[in-house]
Amino acid sequence: MAVEQTTLLEELVPAEGLLVQERDEEARDVLLRLAEDVEEYVDRNCPTTEDVQWFSFPTIFERLCYRRVEDDPRELRDVGEPLDRLYADLALADVRLGEYDHAIEALKQAVRWNPMECGYRLDLAELFLLNGDVRECLGLTYSVFERASDARHLVRAYVTFAGWFERSGNSRAAAAALRAARRLDMRDASLEAALDQAKGTPRDPDTLTDDEAAEALAAEGLPDGANAEVAICLLMCASDAAQAGERDVATNLTVRARDLVGEPAAMALMRLIREGDDEGGEAHAG
Repeated sequence: MAVEQTTLLEELVPAEGLLVQERDEEARDVLLRLAEDVEEYVDRNCPTTEDVQWFSFPTIFERLCYRRVEDDPRELRDVGEPLDRLYADLALADVRLGEYDHAIEALKQAVRWNPMECGYRLDLAELFLLNGDVRECLGLTYSVFERASDARHLVRAYVTFAGWFERSGNSRAAAAALRAARRLDMRDASLEAALDQAKGTPRDPDTLTDDEAAEALAAEGLPDGANAEVAICLLMCASDAAQAGERDVATNLTVRARDLVGEPAAMALMRLIREGDDEGGEAHAG
């Protein structure tokens, strides 16, 4: 198959239709064939450096390696099609069929082709946690705090950490992680389910104050500056809300960001966000 934008889209959309119909084996067969065709095209037509490998960022050295290979010239525009979407679809089919090892490999490819999409990282982290691969799970989840552009990703990251802490018998840290997720005030199904399960147990977030939760998370080595990352996401959401005319929502999110990092830091972060918007030609109302 000649891998061009139209031909791959024409075949990818019907495969996704099969997933909607829960015809998972048929969808998986189509997606596997498409993945083989695409990889053959990439190997034959796209310039290569070192192979783009899988990085979970547990160390500063590996983070530096990742930033170096992130400039690999084999970018999606060379293929003309969102390969991350293809592999994410394939992973979904694999999960439904109970093929978790294959799903992990597919999600690794999704991350490879779209390293900025934190949703793929979190899906993969959850699969690693399910399989008991703690190192990869924690490395992935840490990386979300460095790269998240959506507060919902941070909510899911905290929920993933809570799942790990629960498994390791650290109820205090699990409660702290769930409390941090809840304070973000972003609706998410994974958080709602986790809060329901924690209610009345030692990992109930109401067993801790905010200060105690912050202390418990710091003791577990959550990334330094996580509060700043959370504040950035809250302020970006506040800016969007203000532009949409949702002044009450914007005010609430701004206050939450200020509570996390303090008034001067919140104002400085908001200035940076506005400057970035102005450079991109998309200035937001404050």
